[in-house]
Amino acid sequence: MLNSFIRTFLNGFKSLMLHKLRAGLAMLGILIGVTAVIWLVALGEGVSYQAQQQIKDLGATNIIIKSVKPASGSANSKATRFSEYGVSRDDFERIRTIPTIIRSVPMRDIHREARFSDRACDVRFIGCTSDYYFINHLTMERGRFITDRDGVDRDNVCVVGSETAKHLFPYEDPIGRAIRIDNDFYVVVGLTASRMPSASIGSSLEGRDYNADVYIPLPTFRARIGDQVMTAKTGSFEGEIIQLNQITVTVADIEQVEQTADLIKTQLERFHKTPDYAVVVPKELLRQAEMLQMMFNALLVVIAGISLVVGGIGIMNIMLATVTERTREIGIRRALGAKRRDIISQFLAETVVLTGTGGALGMACGWLCSPATRGVRWILETWFSDVWKSLPQHLQAVQPMFAAWSFVVAFGISVVVGVAFGLYPARRAAMMDPIEALRHE
Repeated sequence: MLNSFIRTFLNGFKSLMLHKLRAGLAMLGILIGVTAVIWLVALGEGVSYQAQQQIKDLGATNIIIKSVKPASGSANSKATRFSEYGVSRDDFERIRTIPTIIRSVPMRDIHREARFSDRACDVRFIGCTSDYYFINHLTMERGRFITDRDGVDRDNVCVVGSETAKHLFPYEDPIGRAIRIDNDFYVVVGLTASRMPSASIGSSLEGRDYNADVYIPLPTFRARIGDQVMTAKTGSFEGEIIQLNQITVTVADIEQVEQTADLIKTQLERFHKTPDYAVVVPKELLRQAEMLQMMFNALLVVIAGISLVVGGIGIMNIMLATVTERTREIGIRRALGAKRRDIISQFLAETVVLTGTGGALGMACGWLCSPATRGVRWILETWFSDVWKSLPQHLQAVQPMFAAWSFVVAFGISVVVGVAFGLYPARRAAMMDPIEALRHE
């Protein structure tokens, strides 16, 4: 059985070698189709990775726990004019122990006026930890961000945003200068680089302008500002006690976001009698990530379909021509006792040899995607620099990412093409009348 199988394929190979150019051109169609599948999948994976990173940068792996003021009368009251609500420092310590969380940042913020010399501007005064820098993807223009050591010593140091620096220090270098907020002075140790304000995304994430912020260590904020906030109302004062305005946590994988959010809600429900908090999951971003993955999967299906049709048309064309040319040969074989299944197996063997060889060569050419990408990048940078600079940074950084399954699928497509599109010509050859075939000249 095995010997018969091998002999059939050897005969098919010999038959194809009688028309090398025609067989080579048909094989070239399969080679290009398989190479295109591997290249497009590799580039698609690279683009998908960059897009996923952008989505993650927007906060798709973050969960935000906010303090929310409950309806009047339902907040815990320590005194007649003070209401206490929101997430606490104890909540933060409990939440950070959840195994799926890789980073957690407590935050306290308040709007204040910052002053230097005779200049003043309204700022968002934020008490946070060093991880705030990483979780919000800030970058430094000069100096440094606040450190955990600053918090231990409760140092009066601060980091200012770019817009705050422009208002307070239009001519001076802010590093080393002291700004005044309320009755305290804070030495500027860092200046964050300007960044575009983040847009609000559905109901998940609010818009933020990081350029108008002033950051100080959270323990310093607690020591200088405290948990109590007094707000002047018409004819009276209203006081609030808030330990933390927000806790932001980051999970390792986007698939763990909703599960971790449920664990956080369960944890908070045990210690909060009133709904004075909100757990915000960036659902729109999660849905965008899922939609993006579906779009790329659909793209791969289209690629496979195109390669199948184009390669199949070429194979069917050459095999139909071969059947016509070898009509007399088929008649002789039938007259000598060859069965229809023998004729079918012979022509199918020839198509599988064609497509299998083309598929194998296509897999080899698939590895050339990385050098080709580097070549195109060099040409754009050297000869079309204006076009290159106009491309988004994430697109400039795209690198092909080879997927092992794409090689298997591409080669599988080439074999399927051989069987599917070679079956009709093989069956047509097998169904010929032997007598009519012998008369063919």
